[in-house]
Amino acid sequence: MRITEVHLKNFKRFTALSIDHIPADTKLVLLIGTNGSGKSSVFDAFGYINNRLKEDDSHDEAYRKYFKKNKSEDIEIELRLEDGKMIKVGEHNYDQIEVANPSFYGRTSFRQVPRLTRTSSGQGGWFDLERDSDRPRLFIERDERFENDIEKITEVMLKDFFRSRESNEQIRNKCINPINDALKNILGEGRATTLQLTEIIPPLEGKIAQINFQKGASEIHYNYLSAGEKEVFNLLINLLSRSKNYQNTIYFLDEIDLHLNTKLQFDLIKEINEHWIPPNCQLWIATHSLGFIEYAKQTENAVIINFDDLNFDLPQTLTPEPKDNPDVYDIAVGKEFLSSLFQDKEIYFVENKDKEYYAGIGIPNTIFVSDNNRNNVFHKVRPTHYCGIVDRDFLSDSDIEEIRKEYPKLTILHYYSIENYLYHPDNLEEYYKKANRTFDKADYIHQLTEAKNQVKDTLTSFP
Repeated sequence: MRITEVHLKNFKRFTALSIDHIPADTKLVLLIGTNGSGKSSVFDAFGYINNRLKEDDSHDEAYRKYFKKNKSEDIEIELRLEDGKMIKVGEHNYDQIEVANPSFYGRTSFRQVPRLTRTSSGQGGWFDLERDSDRPRLFIERDERFENDIEKITEVMLKDFFRSRESNEQIRNKCINPINDALKNILGEGRATTLQLTEIIPPLEGKIAQINFQKGASEIHYNYLSAGEKEVFNLLINLLSRSKNYQNTIYFLDEIDLHLNTKLQFDLIKEINEHWIPPNCQLWIATHSLGFIEYAKQTENAVIINFDDLNFDLPQTLTPEPKDNPDVYDIAVGKEFLSSLFQDKEIYFVENKDKEYYAGIGIPNTIFVSDNNRNNVFHKVRPTHYCGIVDRDFLSDSDIEEIRKEYPKLTILHYYSIENYLYHPDNLEEYYKKANRTFDKADYIHQLTEAKNQVKDTLTSFP
């Protein structure tokens, strides 16, 4: 099960949001943007559908009101899948579910358990693992499933020991070794720093569970791991205990990179995406971390959706970012730090979509970064060592002379816009010549002149 389109109306901060053109073979969808840009709200929509499918909460009026941007209008959530089928959920009873047994599995960013607390099994209350009944209903709530996951894994190990013919080594290969292999891949294999799980003993005799690790010559209890180590272990245990119930599923994980440095971010997402998410599933992750962005840029079946700097009071349509677009690094690093990230390259800020034209020229050791408008380019260039390029538009020669005095690192095009260069008769003549194709330059100029004359009076006349 994989999503190719998302459409949300009147949901959380979105008046009307569309995410389109996700390729059907996409395994990883990375939502990037600064804090508060709306990434987690998309996951709230997946959670809303999940609750609706499981008939939990979504018919409750107070629950629905929490998600409504405009209280007088209805919520509408629509997903299109790789086979063209649709999942459409409204606020009331007009759902259209064209998929057999659609499945969603999510984790909030509030999920790390700093200390084990249970002193006996079952203290967390009853839960149904197959229905994921212990999941948080909202993405602002804390995810408390970790100790339930520990109980389930120890239960499976005990059942296998007493009821199956599996050896101790076979049980370890199923429940312990996958965790340890992943810990090596993510945290490294240095002899003194390798973290390896040695035992999981459930809470007994009024004592908390004994989850112990070997690190160098030391034995470390779970409670004394670093925040980053706990973050990684929590996620692995959760997927180990539950992923077998979610084999054709949309996984959506919010900010699983917390407490991790850039290299660990990269290694974590690589391990999870390539080894822990089942093949027929799709993984959605919300982040603003450099390691995750770099992995997505390098991975064939991954797309990046940029939520940054958008006014969601207006309808917005988002599509996957080009993999060669350095703008995505701004989420993790900030444009003010680009010079240190690309130390051997010259950085040019350009207007809006012009970056695609300039980047396509292939100028060595040069990075083109788009900004929202001409004024932003001016502001980036003057107080820094960055360069910039802007269209001429209606500037006169004297205007350009004055601007160059204040902005010596700013280039102003000789013609109205970059498109004038793309379609200039001299450039087209050279292009066709190199392509061994015929080009009637005189006729082309004649047609341009006629077209200009047909509209010039209209363009220059005022009522």
